[in-house]
Amino acid sequence: MMKKILFGYLIYYMFDYDFEQEDKDLKKVGLELMFLTPEKCSCDEGISAVELSKLLGMNLDIVKRKLKILYDHNIVRVIGINPKLWKFDEYSFQRMDEDDPVYQLLCSFDDVDFDRYFQY
Repeated sequence: MMKKILFGYLIYYMFDYDFEQEDKDLKKVGLELMFLTPEKCSCDEGISAVELSKLLGMNLDIVKRKLKILYDHNIVRVIGINPKLWKFDEYSFQRMDEDDPVYQLLCSFDDVDFDRYFQY
């Protein structure tokens, strides 16, 4: 059922946006949450969509759509109401089906610049 939900998003957005760019945006949001450190956000419980948008330099609406996709796949959790704080759920991510396209997208590290996420 989850694949159908994701596929529905891809069909819907394919007409409005470049499909290649959508995958890159989803990957940016997912990886940023995956490697989020407390120094990057104002609250220890997670990061707001506005903060994430500023951090990534992306439009807020796009970030919210990507967060919704990740939430539908149980990869992120929502804490609070106003503001909503988003946090990566490592436990659920590790238990995802390996054939899930979102899982495969977030696990492909070929074009990832790890210097963005870590200070050596």
